[in-house]
Amino acid sequence: MTDDRDEGQQVTVTGGQPEEAVTMEQALEAAEEGRNGDAAQQGAADDFARAFRPLTEGDIIKGTVVHIDREGVLVDVGTKSDGLIPPVELSREGSVAAEDVVSIGDTIDVYVLDAEDQEGNLILSKKRADYEKAWHRIEESFETGKVITAMVTDRVKGGLVVDLGVRGFVPASHVGSGKVRNLEKYIGQSLPLKIIEIDRDRKRVVLSHRLAVEDERERLREQLFATLAEGQIREGVVRRVTDYGAFVDIGGVDGLLHVSEMSWTRINHPNEVVKVNDRIHVMVLKVNPEEGKISLGLRQILPDPWADVDKRYHVGDVCTGKVSRLVPFGAFVQLDNGIEGIIPNAELAHRRVNKPEGVLSVGDEVIVKVINVRAEERRITLSLRQMQLDEERREFREYQRGRGGASDRTTIGDVVGDLAAKMRRSRRERRERERVDLEDYAEEFEELEEIDADELAEGPEEAEISDEGPTAEQSESEQPQA
Repeated sequence: MTDDRDEGQQVTVTGGQPEEAVTMEQALEAAEEGRNGDAAQQGAADDFARAFRPLTEGDIIKGTVVHIDREGVLVDVGTKSDGLIPPVELSREGSVAAEDVVSIGDTIDVYVLDAEDQEGNLILSKKRADYEKAWHRIEESFETGKVITAMVTDRVKGGLVVDLGVRGFVPASHVGSGKVRNLEKYIGQSLPLKIIEIDRDRKRVVLSHRLAVEDERERLREQLFATLAEGQIREGVVRRVTDYGAFVDIGGVDGLLHVSEMSWTRINHPNEVVKVNDRIHVMVLKVNPEEGKISLGLRQILPDPWADVDKRYHVGDVCTGKVSRLVPFGAFVQLDNGIEGIIPNAELAHRRVNKPEGVLSVGDEVIVKVINVRAEERRITLSLRQMQLDEERREFREYQRGRGGASDRTTIGDVVGDLAAKMRRSRRERRERERVDLEDYAEEFEELEEIDADELAEGPEEAEISDEGPTAEQSESEQPQA
């Protein structure tokens, strides 16, 4: 026998048989094919063993629906024969048709009820598999504190019934805020829930909608404060309105929109601007993550009527407005475009005015004259007195022009007469103010004298007066000496 090991050389084998010459490469290929054949045979054997693996009662396995008829559903679970799901084991709702639960080709989970019944059939249950999976999900959610979602199916005494794959109960105190009266409105709704108690032996599951909502709000709150910044414009929904403002939900957290930040003009109540459930855009004015407070503004995103007030109003202009409010020092008048001007007490009338209520009332329409504009201070000063004075002058001139036989020309006498009348009126007003000031000073002086007299009478060295009259020694001392 000759064995040549050089690569590419033929190998000659002699042993009583006809000589057969093969190369080294052919020999190696033949050996590899032998090993691959053995592996393929082993894999086929494993697949065959798995295909006919034994099943035991209680196993939950996957299968494919291959046939549906009146007797049930046939499912291929990888065994030598298909398993059967009786109609009563398809769903918790026994009256449902099989075609409404599964379809041919669906992959489903099934529970092994009997590996081999009296007739040798494999009996399966989809209903029991769903039940076991539901309890597994419930127990896992309870241990981890995970929030789950379930449909409300009924309203019972004390709360709501939900479908988790098993029956769950939500006490009324754990629905919404815990103070909801109309629980029927939740029927048919899917609610986020948190499991607070389970007892599988008694098939008892108690859940809370309130805790789930609080957890969700806390999660949204953390996300919101992480991205919230002053000056941002956010969309929100008005949740409730109070006398001092409105609370706006801007993404899981309520911010306060104060009444002073709702409008550039003065408003009496927030209801004049917003209503509950209104969707509005607001500006973030201040954020306090430690206290969980957010201050919002609405007027900041509205046009500022004071931006061009110095172009629309000038000293000497005559305007019409409505008295919006009265204060001790004057009256505020609402002009166009939300501008509010002030009439000081000194500009209400020719006479001295201590209280504006004696001249005007809220809601009165007045014609006033602009006497001062300070746009940077958001202030316009108005005068009713000067407007009345101008009106009196106009009426006097019309009277002069309308006299019978009188000339329409203005004479030096008319001009001098107007000046003289103005000077006399000014002197009368000055004298009246001086008289009133003098009276006020006299009253204050009299009050001061009374206070001083009382303090002297109640001094620390005041002698006590006896009810029995002066003593004899006092009487002798008071008699004149001879």
